Amino acid sequence: MNNSFLILLSIIVVSCSLKDNSKSTALKVEIIKSDTGFQLLRAGKPYFIKGARTIATEHMDKVAAVGGNSVRIGSQGNLQAKLDTAHHYGLSVLFGLPVKSERGGFNYNDTAAVREQKEKVLQLVEEYQYHPAVLMWAIGNELDYVPDDPENYNLKLWDAINDIAKAIHAIDPNHPAITVVGTGRKYKMEDIVSRAPDLDALGINSYGDIYQVPEWVRNYNLNKPYLITEWGPTGHWQVNENKWGLPLEETTSEKADKYLERHEEIIKADPYSLGGYSFLWTQGRQERTHTWYNMFFDTGEETEAVEVMQYAWTGEWPDNRAPKIDSVMLNQKSKNADILLEADKSYQAQVYATDQDHLSYEWEIYPENTEFGYAGHGENRPESLNKLLKTNGESVVAFIAPAEEGNYRIFVYVRDQGNNIAIANIPFHVE
Repeated sequence: MNNSFLILLSIIVVSCSLKDNSKSTALKVEIIKSDTGFQLLRAGKPYFIKGARTIATEHMDKVAAVGGNSVRIGSQGNLQAKLDTAHHYGLSVLFGLPVKSERGGFNYNDTAAVREQKEKVLQLVEEYQYHPAVLMWAIGNELDYVPDDPENYNLKLWDAINDIAKAIHAIDPNHPAITVVGTGRKYKMEDIVSRAPDLDALGINSYGDIYQVPEWVRNYNLNKPYLITEWGPTGHWQVNENKWGLPLEETTSEKADKYLERHEEIIKADPYSLGGYSFLWTQGRQERTHTWYNMFFDTGEETEAVEVMQYAWTGEWPDNRAPKIDSVMLNQKSKNADILLEADKSYQAQVYATDQDHLSYEWEIYPENTEFGYAGHGENRPESLNKLLKTNGESVVAFIAPAEEGNYRIFVYVRDQGNNIAIANIPFHVE
């Protein structure tokens, strides 16, 4: 009987035992205030969130294996399976409730639609409130952002959120209710403070500007704790660009340094912080590129960010560390240069990487994506142009520049003898 079958069998047993979500299984979660900040208690014990944003039940086992204690889930898919799997691995759940946004076409002036939405949300709260994995309820995600007109939005949004939070408290006294915002629109904090007083805390999605969060919440007199509900590498809208507007993606080694720094200096250090959820514990998801936010690669290999989270959560590094990329050069230029190539001409790229193991190399070429969705929704990876590679499998690669004018990236994947990978890319333009 193999190990994966035993894990599946045990999850099924847990699922059957929790199916009725009986009241006796609920764990009370509360927030207490101290002289300097705030603290989360779960079942009466201090609980600092060491979390990951997962997709479905993917990699929940790894979150637990490296010292994490919580996952953030959305409201799609099999919710019972998500909760049961998290509970099986000893993880709590930040439960995302399906509250719609104006950018998605929802009208907060439509009182009937607002009422119907509230009723659907409260049905979920009633159904799952006694599950022992539930930690908090998250009322929507970045609901205030309207891409076409970010300065203006319907303030009734916060009234609806506050109404839902108040109703959740009446139904479920065991779990706090929050909503999630981004740091790009700090001025809207005033609206949250004045119109949504029944929220217990605030979830904040923050990347390169996470260092401003402590000052931000204090300047706007939030007087409540926060948790960083998404954080990780520097966002694609926050990095430098080349002359053709292509954002310069950090290598996985550069990203790993940022994960550790941001966790230690902000999430762990600020007494207003209840913890956070590292982004994103999945692979293959396209958002600007197919490697920007994923902490795992297409085939399940772990990037350096995963081992950084193990160190952040346990104080110990894994025995087998991921490869480190020092730099990548294309036509003897770094990614910071404006690299212009001639169509159909031959060029070379080279990666400089180190590791304790023997390393293997793989290269790919992609045209730059031109269709983007909000937070990556609807984005698809372009078709690869690997037929242009004259060689592969070494730290140096030779290739033919694409025949068509446009923007492209060359990616390199550096693998060790374990399950670790380092990734980098360089954008270039072809005339």
